[in-house]
Amino acid sequence: MREIGHFIGGKEVKGTSGRFGDVFNPNTGEVQAKVAFASRGEVEQAIASAEAAQPAWAATNPQRRARVMMKFLDLVQREFDELAALLSSEHGKTIADSRGDIQRGLEVVEFACGIPHLLKGEFSESAGPGIDLYSMRQPLGVTAGITPFNFPAMIPMWKFAPAIACGNSFVLKPSERDPSVPMRIAQLLIEAGLPAGVLNVVNGDKEAVDTLLTDPRVRAVGFVGSSSIAEYIYATGCAHGKRVQCFGGAKNHMIVMPDADMDQAVDALIGAGYGSAGERCMAVSVAVPVGRKTADILVDKLIPRVESLKIGPSTDAQADYGPMVTRAQLEKVKSYVDLGVKEGAKLAVDGRGFKLQGYENGYFMGGCLFDEVTPSMRIYKEEIFGPVLSVVRAKDYEEALRLPSEHEYGNGVAIFTRDGDTARDFTSRVNVGMVGVNFAIPVPLSYYTFGGWKRSGFGDLNQHGPDAVRFYTKTKTVTARWPSGTKEGAEFVIPTMR
Repeated sequence: MREIGHFIGGKEVKGTSGRFGDVFNPNTGEVQAKVAFASRGEVEQAIASAEAAQPAWAATNPQRRARVMMKFLDLVQREFDELAALLSSEHGKTIADSRGDIQRGLEVVEFACGIPHLLKGEFSESAGPGIDLYSMRQPLGVTAGITPFNFPAMIPMWKFAPAIACGNSFVLKPSERDPSVPMRIAQLLIEAGLPAGVLNVVNGDKEAVDTLLTDPRVRAVGFVGSSSIAEYIYATGCAHGKRVQCFGGAKNHMIVMPDADMDQAVDALIGAGYGSAGERCMAVSVAVPVGRKTADILVDKLIPRVESLKIGPSTDAQADYGPMVTRAQLEKVKSYVDLGVKEGAKLAVDGRGFKLQGYENGYFMGGCLFDEVTPSMRIYKEEIFGPVLSVVRAKDYEEALRLPSEHEYGNGVAIFTRDGDTARDFTSRVNVGMVGVNFAIPVPLSYYTFGGWKRSGFGDLNQHGPDAVRFYTKTKTVTARWPSGTKEGAEFVIPTMR
């Protein structure tokens, strides 16, 4: 059986801890590989490798660092199909969805190729008599990223691309559920010219995470995952003097106004709610139709669409979505559907019993649709992370606005309407970090920043875009005087520029 180790010092190495996890094929339920779980000593070895490589990499001019990123883009394009197939085989998302996963990661690498411009500081000539004032952005040193199973290509690239481009070294701890693509990406970076040790990959569990959080050589940590773990990583990392950005769970709402194009809204809900089996932090899991008539029309249109979803193996080009990542995740989502029925929600479409012929042991689940969900129910309050959409009926616009604004999560939200005044008011007032107008999954492009509010985000700076450069660098400000003559005598007052 294939064994996945770690990537340290520019090469793949076997795990030595004696601990392993199973990597499943979600389509069949079979174990397809074993992944080594790093010991504290193995993680410390990766950190030492990163620490040794970082000074020379930081001294490499930004243009040359950008050229490595450019070469990496070419190499990924060369292996795009193989990477997408590998990703699908471990995660379960369709090949088309895996290609999107990789592409959205590459867009951040493309942004990082502009690092010579992005690192430019500020300069003020003659800020005072004979005084120039300027700032520089310098790398932090060793940085780290802890990334989730649902985007095993995209989110690692979101983390390491700007960090490395800024002159840092990086230790990546990807999800142990689908670790093969991050390992292959590390190999491609070496082929692109990245010096050994600048990027290291350690697979593992909490022991690996805690080592990264407590080792003083790691200066910054980024994380994406559940809110409870995000809060733990943020608190622990900050307590150990690190710069930390953590992104947690979500409960993304989509408001449907009475004047919305209803067919367009239904299309958006089907794609955003059930794509990738709902295993996206930006998936729409709550539909909020405004007014009884709107709700009745929306639900009537949704039911046949959910019932007709095509679910198939990740290799099926016609499938709308594939299996869930593990059996444990499948059972967890089913238990939430059981809970919703018990809480009194109306289960308009029940996908719990879905079985795919020839793949009976795979982790497949049909789409589920709840109607008449209320804010007091756990299926509304908690993130389900599966192919389950809840309809919460709002009496009017103000109630619809309050629902996402008052929810403990604040990742993404969308509104579908033909009215510009309503859309403008909504985008201004809603208490959520990312907003879509007639756009269900408002993930910004790489030159803007991605991040949610409330319990969806911990820390002051977001992912990719300008915030990534700010997060992975420290600002040094220089005040320089070049006097034309010699002035004698000490100055005992605070310096001013008068």
